[in-house]
Amino acid sequence: MASRQQIKSRIKSVKNTKQITKAMQLVAASRMRRAQELAQRTRRFALAARELLTSLRTQVEVESYALFASRPIKARLLIAVTSDRGLAGAYNSNILKSYISALQEDEKAHVKNYSILIGRQAATFAARLKQVEAVGVYQEFPDQPTANDVQPIIAKAIELFMDQTIDAVDVIYTHYLTSVSQEVRTLRLLPAGFEETPVQHSLQQSDFEPSAKVVLRTAAKRLIEVQLLQALLEAFASEHSMRMLAMKNATDNASELAGDLTLAYNNARQAAITQELAEITGGAEALNN
Repeated sequence: MASRQQIKSRIKSVKNTKQITKAMQLVAASRMRRAQELAQRTRRFALAARELLTSLRTQVEVESYALFASRPIKARLLIAVTSDRGLAGAYNSNILKSYISALQEDEKAHVKNYSILIGRQAATFAARLKQVEAVGVYQEFPDQPTANDVQPIIAKAIELFMDQTIDAVDVIYTHYLTSVSQEVRTLRLLPAGFEETPVQHSLQQSDFEPSAKVVLRTAAKRLIEVQLLQALLEAFASEHSMRMLAMKNATDNASELAGDLTLAYNNARQAAITQELAEITGGAEALNN
């Protein structure tokens, strides 16, 4: 059994860890609220962008537009969104599992694969894989990214798609549902308007000025940027939520462990006192005899 001094040292260490995890929980909760509000505020706009792409696709012969060109997939680009830091529960491992599954699917289908890795966790993981050909690595994204932050990624994806190096672009990210529920999703970015989204009746009846073709030509790239930006916002909200929960669990576990250690310390202390009393009593009896 550990000595009282060892138990006391462990109690101190656990309490120090608890202070750290509690502080990290509060920081993550603050960031989560901001990220959650931003993701939910822009979600409606991202949905409207998908509706607009779907509507334009039904009104215009999109085959002549390069960003809408649908062709047999012989190569595709995967954009995996993870975090720069760990301590976020299963957030990164869930994304990386889906990423590995996508790589295996491409390998079985004899589809060449390229990757853009967002977050240090994805970059570190992919560096250990032989079959990954990374065409871009991005780290240290701000908590509130803008179109300017995602523009280099979109530009690279469009460049590879336009010169037919790749035939599709998919984003693997974590979609925010609630503070305790998130799910990994795969979103098709290119060819544009690939995901058929139900279009509201008001949009179906809309007129496009000067024409649907002009709107399609000028707005398609920006609407694709919106999809990637929203995926990042959802991912960041999910990251902070899972980190908050992970730190809360760590804090609760530290409290429980500190309680168990305190009980063990008190038992050891009581046993030592009992032992001392027994020795004193035994010594007194020996003297009387």
